[in-house]
Amino acid sequence: MRTLKRFGAETAALVLATVIFLVPFSFMLLTAVKDRSQAADLDFAWPANWPIVRNFMDVVEARDYVLLRAFVNSTILTVASVALIVIFAAMAAFVLQRRAGKAGSLANFLVLSGLIIPPAIVPTIWLLQALGLFKTLPGLILVEVAFGLSYAVLLFRAFIAAIPRELDEAAQIDGCSGLRLFFRVIFPLLRPVTLTVILTTSVAVFNDFVNPLYFTPGNENATVQVTLYNFQSQYSTQWNLLFMDIVLITIPPLLLFVFFNRKIVAGMTAGAIKG
Repeated sequence: MRTLKRFGAETAALVLATVIFLVPFSFMLLTAVKDRSQAADLDFAWPANWPIVRNFMDVVEARDYVLLRAFVNSTILTVASVALIVIFAAMAAFVLQRRAGKAGSLANFLVLSGLIIPPAIVPTIWLLQALGLFKTLPGLILVEVAFGLSYAVLLFRAFIAAIPRELDEAAQIDGCSGLRLFFRVIFPLLRPVTLTVILTTSVAVFNDFVNPLYFTPGNENATVQVTLYNFQSQYSTQWNLLFMDIVLITIPPLLLFVFFNRKIVAGMTAGAIKG
């Protein structure tokens, strides 16, 4: 009886997952390969013809190949943001875990606040303008780092909690300074959680729409998510090109998830257990 209930629960979960993920994805693919008139119906009808290459070329060539520039910008944004998040979050988590006290409690409160308090757009724009970084890719990188640090710090700290302090003491006896202790002894042990932070944060930064929209307006520093506006208007939306753009944007994060989902789950599980 228990086995039957378990099988029923697994079947229900599989059906629910299929409805939630595969149905919208199928609709997106079908619409992306239709012509403009048929795509305007927004239904599950089979395409009357298959203008796949034409839709693809129209998306790539739109607004002087803005999609290609956007992929370059998104790649730079993702790589730089994730690298800074990993380094800063790992170092901060190590210090917070090893040095408890009132200052540590305050720092923990600020880290949690970063997850709870919603980001303020207008003050951030004022700050970037004061620094001369508004509408620039470096400014957007700093914004992504600031918004992604809290999540990464919590993951790193949970993992560092399981690393014995005796390693720190032994390295210090051997003459390791603070930075050398961290990068030579501690950081190599953080590989599982580091991979998890890299993969999850990469997907989050690459898929970010709001921050690039507000902090880097214009085509010069546009990211792939902002290119969705190219095919939308108040009166006439090119649904086939819009969904083709969505398909092209979805491919990199989807490949990351398909090939590295086990590492993501293993890293988060290890952090949870060790914490």
